[in-house]
Amino acid sequence: MVTALIVLLSFIGLIIIFIALHLLRMTAGKKIAAKELSLMSIKKLSPMGTVQTLSILPLVDFYTDDPVLKTEAGVSYLIRADNTTILMDTGLNLRREHPSPLLHNMKALNVRPEDIDMIFISHLHLDHLGGMKEQKNRKFSLSKGPVSLRNITVYSPDAVAPSEFNPGPVVEKISAPKILANGIASIGIIPRSLFFLGYTREHSIAVNVKGKGIVLIVGCGHQTVEAIIDRAQLLFDEPIYGIIGGLHFPVPTGRVMAGPLNIQNMFGNDRAPWKPINEEETMHGVEAIRKIKPKLVALSPHDSSDRALATFKEAFPGQYVDLLVGKEIKI
Repeated sequence: MVTALIVLLSFIGLIIIFIALHLLRMTAGKKIAAKELSLMSIKKLSPMGTVQTLSILPLVDFYTDDPVLKTEAGVSYLIRADNTTILMDTGLNLRREHPSPLLHNMKALNVRPEDIDMIFISHLHLDHLGGMKEQKNRKFSLSKGPVSLRNITVYSPDAVAPSEFNPGPVVEKISAPKILANGIASIGIIPRSLFFLGYTREHSIAVNVKGKGIVLIVGCGHQTVEAIIDRAQLLFDEPIYGIIGGLHFPVPTGRVMAGPLNIQNMFGNDRAPWKPINEEETMHGVEAIRKIKPKLVALSPHDSSDRALATFKEAFPGQYVDLLVGKEIKI
């Protein structure tokens, strides 16, 4: 009995130490993030040019209405802006397969790896890099077998390298906002210190569609939608036409659970785990988007709950589009 009690108390002590260390790291990270933002030069990117046409084809996400396609709690989008083809993130590939869900879906949707002109890594988390091993080793992979890519540029907010499965691309680290091609830009990193995942730099794509305005394409939204909108309004004279992608509202539960623990909420939050992302914050996100009067809103289900999707759909009845793998969003 005494031995069991000692073991239990030791276990509780370890948990307390673990939480305390992560709280200290998170607090220190918040100071670093504030300093990094204060040193960043945010200058207008307008004029950045325009594109005539834009389409976003989800290749990896949580839902699809096509039984031929695979889904998972990860992200990869194919963005076509005039003649430029961008692969944004490379999914999760939880089972470490070859072909991966990404590669399987690309083949089913007649998307060839050799047609990709650039790769855009939103941030260095496993569900955007191709797996846990990739996150640990700071690499990205499209699959766990050979994938032929040209000698293209990879735009990443942190140092990352192509895996042995897809050598060839050259990585350029992005910090400040930058025009990547005519009418296409990175809004620059917005850092955030998360409780479990630590210091996270994330950036989003902005595409200026002629006669319509800026379309923001977001990986996970750890920056918060409010910060993303604020950054875009500092960078561009054009109105924000639409927001597409992950905004991270796993409320009340996310897609990744460990028993009763809402892993997505705990991992993607910059507060202690007993202060999760809540309904009030979801509504703050809705109000931030409502203020810009968008013509298009499409929320990724990979990191937002069905309740959050329903909230956004109800808030933007004439503008909301379901984000589904294989369903191309044309602008």
